[in-house]
Amino acid sequence: MSDTVERHEFGAEVGRLLDLVVHALYSDREIFLRELVANAADAMDRRRFEALTDQASALPPDAKVRIVPDKTARTLTLSDAGIGMTKAELAQNLGTIARSGTRAFSQSLGDAKAEDRPSLIGQFGVGFYSAFMVADRVTVTSRRAGSDEAWTWASDGQGAYTLEPATRAEPGTDIVLHLKEDAGEYLEGYRLDHVVRKWADHITVPIALVEDGKEETANQGTALWRKSKSEITPEQYTEFYRHVGMNFDEPWATLHWRAEGALEFSALLFVPGMKPFQAVENERASKVRLHVRRMFITDEAELLPPWLRFVQGVVDTEDLPLNVSREMLQATPVLTKIRRAVTGRVLTELTNRAKDAEGYTPFWENFGPVLKEGIYEDHERRGEIAPLLRFHSSAQDGWTSLPDYVSRMKDGQEAIYYLVADDADALKTSPQLEGFRARGIEVLLLSDHVDAFWPEALGRFDDKPLRSITQGSIDLAKFAGEADAGEAPASVDALVAALKTALAADVSEVRATDRLVESAVVLSASSGGPDLQMQRLLRRAGRGGGSLPVLEINPRHPLIRSLADRVATEEDIAEAAGTLLDLARVQDGDTPRDPVAFARKVAAALAGAASAPAA
Repeated sequence: MSDTVERHEFGAEVGRLLDLVVHALYSDREIFLRELVANAADAMDRRRFEALTDQASALPPDAKVRIVPDKTARTLTLSDAGIGMTKAELAQNLGTIARSGTRAFSQSLGDAKAEDRPSLIGQFGVGFYSAFMVADRVTVTSRRAGSDEAWTWASDGQGAYTLEPATRAEPGTDIVLHLKEDAGEYLEGYRLDHVVRKWADHITVPIALVEDGKEETANQGTALWRKSKSEITPEQYTEFYRHVGMNFDEPWATLHWRAEGALEFSALLFVPGMKPFQAVENERASKVRLHVRRMFITDEAELLPPWLRFVQGVVDTEDLPLNVSREMLQATPVLTKIRRAVTGRVLTELTNRAKDAEGYTPFWENFGPVLKEGIYEDHERRGEIAPLLRFHSSAQDGWTSLPDYVSRMKDGQEAIYYLVADDADALKTSPQLEGFRARGIEVLLLSDHVDAFWPEALGRFDDKPLRSITQGSIDLAKFAGEADAGEAPASVDALVAALKTALAADVSEVRATDRLVESAVVLSASSGGPDLQMQRLLRRAGRGGGSLPVLEINPRHPLIRSLADRVATEEDIAEAAGTLLDLARVQDGDTPRDPVAFARKVAAALAGAASAPAA
């Protein structure tokens, strides 16, 4: 070591801390390039700021961050035209773990006007050391703006570093990474280009990739969301939408605004015009991108709740506190307020767009099931979400809403009725609807995977309770209709008793009902338990099926009259009772208790009918 080379120990227990940085602080190895680019961008912003009062610090016109891979030497060099560092600053900023020059500079700004402050990214003084994830030796040559001296800092990250005089034609910094054997991918231009576009595409400082003597721009350098809406064309919005969401369609809605005041951030969000190839039902987390001062931080900040996860885009803030890795956000009041504000803004947009029924339909058909999840997940916003829901109905074509349903309710109708099943087409012909249709009472038809859960969570709408028509006994007698024609046979009570005895192990109750017209039987759930659809879901999940169902019989149906006559003659109807229950289960989209035995009975009945002489 020559006399001009100074050897120093790191100012902290570097072995343990560097091991933390390399193996624990960052989950993604490529983060090192983001950190070094961020530092370079900060240095150039600092130089631009100092030039406001010291013209000697002015940036050259072609100032940029240059990334230069050298496959022969196995080095990766990042050069900037930033403020640079003196010998003392190299020792302070790089020789002491977790001492951030950026933070110290920010504190020194004091009362500088907000518009004059540079937009600085680094805060914790550890980002630089992420270079040792891919490099076994790092050298930093820097010249401070306004000084003629340059110095080189060098270290292998093993507890010490060296400082020695150097030469650099212009102010700025060169960082040379001597890459590890397993880091060769970062010598490939396409890989470096991908990392820059992923993490630093929209910072304003130009970034260039220099390969084989050719210099190519590696970032857009324009944060579209920070521009005024009047400066952006529809084509630019669409281009960015396709870029950020990897989409090919046009956005259904574009939300672009800047929040100012106590909470400041910029946001550019999109509601897609079509379902993504990866179904949103399969991915629960929101992937809206969080940027801090244009630098991409993460798309796992959960800036929107899961029930708005179809929304794509960017939220960019100036002063959101981050932890040292920038990958795991602190649970700060600022982040909570941003989430609330962004969620409220999206809901406002949906509410306004829902006023156009035709225009709202494509959105609902794409993302309605996801939006419904908000009813049972977000107690605070249920009242805002409920009017946005749309349904098929037993009385209307197309889609209808809860407010529209309430406006059509019959005089004396106290509840909003709905029916849930797996099959939308089967819902329309369900026997459960017969009595309601006969009396002109509208029923909402629900067939999405979430529909078994949210109605109970909502409970009421416009002070009207939501009620599944399969749950409990519903008295339709006060509503006149065609179902009231004809008298029930006097022997129906005896039939009900006989059925209760025969089906004691399978049903909780048997009762006559006035809500059937064409069908002989229907199942319902007891008033105290889950409705039939929820019971089916519980059984599929291996969690039991709740209480036994109720078998309701139509006393005016020929089959029921025939069974009543058989009971009156004291004939055993045990086998017929089982078949009756299986019929009810099949009508309700369930399977018979014993499918094979049921199939044999049907086959025998068909054979008997075929062999009977024609009338």
